[in-house]
Amino acid sequence: MFYTGTGRLRKKLNEVVADKKTLEEWIFDKQKAEVIFALVDNKEVGFALFFHNFSTFLGKAGIYPEDLYVRPESRDKGYGKAILKKLASIAVERGCGRLEWWCLDWNKPSIDFICHLVRSQCRIGLYIGSQEIHF
Repeated sequence: MFYTGTGRLRKKLNEVVADKKTLEEWIFDKQKAEVIFALVDNKEVGFALFFHNFSTFLGKAGIYPEDLYVRPESRDKGYGKAILKKLASIAVERGCGRLEWWCLDWNKPSIDFICHLVRSQCRIGLYIGSQEIHF
């Protein structure tokens, strides 16, 4: 399953509590996020899970990809770029103000990937995890 792949990539596999039932409920039943897949010969090689956020600065919604993942054996073949381009086209189609993507600071390949694509200054975001949220 892809969600364990993202946990492995983030070096937090032991923290993954999502399962198929929970994901189906929140993504498909409650429609709190959307998913697109990259397929090769009808086999999933990558995916992006995303949802809308909002910018008070722009006064518009944006698209925030929570995960963009390509299987290790399918990397360096353009699938990540194709997924990101699809997300960008969805953002344009929906009239969004931006595509906002955060990356863990140690994930240099992903940082280099996105900065190379957009050819502009990239920022690394911060977040408060579920264990730290009770401050």
